[in-house]
Amino acid sequence: MGRVVHFEIHVTNMEQAKTFYGEVFGWTFQDWSEYAGMPYFGVVTGEENEPGINGALMQRQSAAPEANQALNGYVCTIGVEDYDASEAKIIKNGGKVAMPKYALPGMAWQGYYLDTEGNIFGLHQPDVNAK
Repeated sequence: MGRVVHFEIHVTNMEQAKTFYGEVFGWTFQDWSEYAGMPYFGVVTGEENEPGINGALMQRQSAAPEANQALNGYVCTIGVEDYDASEAKIIKNGGKVAMPKYALPGMAWQGYYLDTEGNIFGLHQPDVNAK
């Protein structure tokens, strides 16, 4: 069973977004920019013994969503045990590659996909040997 293990909020102004989420929700941030190769801050949303997931603020890679569009969403990343097998299932069932598999060095394999409705989601397979 695939469980959502991480979310990403795409932002244009990183410092403004960190201030907003920090002030509004009490979230704290860890600089993971080195792993991502772009401004990327891990979000800690609560204590480990509480229900919920952590995520990240990611530097926006294209234009911001326009007002009144059908959905302004976050990207959810799903933890998997076998990245390649999961990717094969995505493709077999009508999904498409949005951003091919890449290494988060010493941490994991990551990639992004479009579902059959055009929504983006991520795959994440922990692997300390990823490079």
